[in-house]
Amino acid sequence: MNIQKTFTSPDLPLEDILNKVEEGKTQIPEFQRGWVWDDDRIKSLLASISLSYPIGALMMLKDGQSKSRFKTRLVEGVELTTIPLPEMLILDGQQRLTSLYQALKSNKPADTRDNRGKSIKRWYYIDIEKALNPNFDREEAIISLPEEKLLRNFRGEVIADYSTPEKEYETQLFPFREIFSSSNWRAGFNKFNKYNSEKVELFDKFEQEIIKRFEQYQVTVIQLEAETPKEAVCQVFEKVNTGGVALTVFELLTATFAADDYSLRDDWLAREKCFKKNKILSKLGNTDFLQALTLLATRARREQQLKDGVSLDDATAISCKRKDILNLTLEEYSKWADSLTTGFELSARFIHTQKIFSHRDLPYTTQLTPLAAIMTILHDKADNDGVRSLLAQWYWCGVLGELYGSSVETRFAKDLLEVLDWINAGTIPTTVSEASFNPARLWTLRTRNSAAYKGIQALLIRTGAQDFRTGISIDDQSYFDEAIDIHHIFPQDWCIKQNIPASRYNSIINKTPISAKTNRMIGGNAPSVYLCKMEKSAGIDNIRMDSIIRSHVIEPKLLRENDMNAMWQAREKALLSLIESAMGKSVLRSWSDSEEIFAESEEADDEL
Repeated sequence: MNIQKTFTSPDLPLEDILNKVEEGKTQIPEFQRGWVWDDDRIKSLLASISLSYPIGALMMLKDGQSKSRFKTRLVEGVELTTIPLPEMLILDGQQRLTSLYQALKSNKPADTRDNRGKSIKRWYYIDIEKALNPNFDREEAIISLPEEKLLRNFRGEVIADYSTPEKEYETQLFPFREIFSSSNWRAGFNKFNKYNSEKVELFDKFEQEIIKRFEQYQVTVIQLEAETPKEAVCQVFEKVNTGGVALTVFELLTATFAADDYSLRDDWLAREKCFKKNKILSKLGNTDFLQALTLLATRARREQQLKDGVSLDDATAISCKRKDILNLTLEEYSKWADSLTTGFELSARFIHTQKIFSHRDLPYTTQLTPLAAIMTILHDKADNDGVRSLLAQWYWCGVLGELYGSSVETRFAKDLLEVLDWINAGTIPTTVSEASFNPARLWTLRTRNSAAYKGIQALLIRTGAQDFRTGISIDDQSYFDEAIDIHHIFPQDWCIKQNIPASRYNSIINKTPISAKTNRMIGGNAPSVYLCKMEKSAGIDNIRMDSIIRSHVIEPKLLRENDMNAMWQAREKALLSLIESAMGKSVLRSWSDSEEIFAESEEADDEL
């Protein structure tokens, strides 16, 4: 079998490579971040070449009719009136080539940084005598000078001047910018020294041992073929990128769209500004948006292909993986971006009806992605009571079944297809059929790191939980005005005095939504004490307080008697009933499991 090679790796003269950079025939793809090498690294690079040491292979992509179609820019320092189409794009070696071009070819000082990270401009020179002296380390022979080529003391007084060719000749500092055209500098050097035979011989030796090394230096260049797919180019770039910072799919797609003079970044910033005004969408990321849009685009492609007679097996798969996002076209983005923005807003409105009021309390940010895509397709149909009930069941199965924690891209695609089919009288989605809740999980839900923990908080608010002190239902207004959060029912200090294990009193079974002010009034008191205190200060009678307590699915009598064990068992059953109602399916109750967890309650929670 003949396997077509996707790259070549010739050794090319350094001077030829830099000439291509200078002519604009070798450019940088726009997705490459600017990243400046410091002064010491540039000197070390020049020293390595002067000793014919390897500086590592470069990696480039042949452009021309490339499928990649990235927007490109000139290497920093290159100035051209007319910019040609690139023949090569630098994938790895940007900083080496930028540093070498600015030090060896540019007529301007190189942009670099000092050891404190401060931006500086430097000219690079090599001391001829030190370079030829074997007792000197080569890097000691290479110096960099400020832009004005003057050295000053701490008072700003000039202590050395290298600002003219004559000063260079006098101090025998050879400028690296003359390395590939040294004849003129040699002529000036010889004339300055009145053709002194020792000086002529010195430069001859310098030319043979240093200059020739630069002129003859070869660099291995791995050249990817122009037909290399875009996702492969991006993957290769990230594997070899010596900058050490992975590119996001948004940055890569931004570079692709820029080739069509479209600023994806500006478009996103405008949308992000609107999203930030929404408490639920305030932290929505550009990758989340692109994933949802890719779901819609691949679904549309698939539907069109099926209409055109393409078989089900051969049609485009609905997907939003990295490679699928990178294959988005600008036409597809423009088609779906506005309607998807509305879809996210409809999703936030729906989530708000489930009594989740802010991004902080979203069980899964990831579940917004398929939900927004679904809402974009449904639009007004999502307001129908029957449709909204199905969406709620799907949503809570995802949350309480804890199905959106990892490997979510495949689930995104299945949910978009299956939920829409379900709403149109199809079969139950996999997320709903697969979801299950183990009663024992209630004992291990202890922090808001868990989606199910946040979900149960929302279910309690949705059920009509009222604040112990104010008696006001916890809706969005009271949620933000009163700083509602989940707090202990049997206070932590009281539990510690009763020798109750932390793993038990920190469980969601012993927690409920309460305002910060109410929680401060509870303090570390027993329930029998703080309930009386609250009734007295707030003017609440026993009957009304019992009603408030029941709104948290707590039996008032057990709380007033400080009977944590009995309250625990009763509330566990009540919470499971809430969960069953939200998921639309029964929970397999196994009390022996709960008893086993209680017996081992000193063990650490896997979330802590």
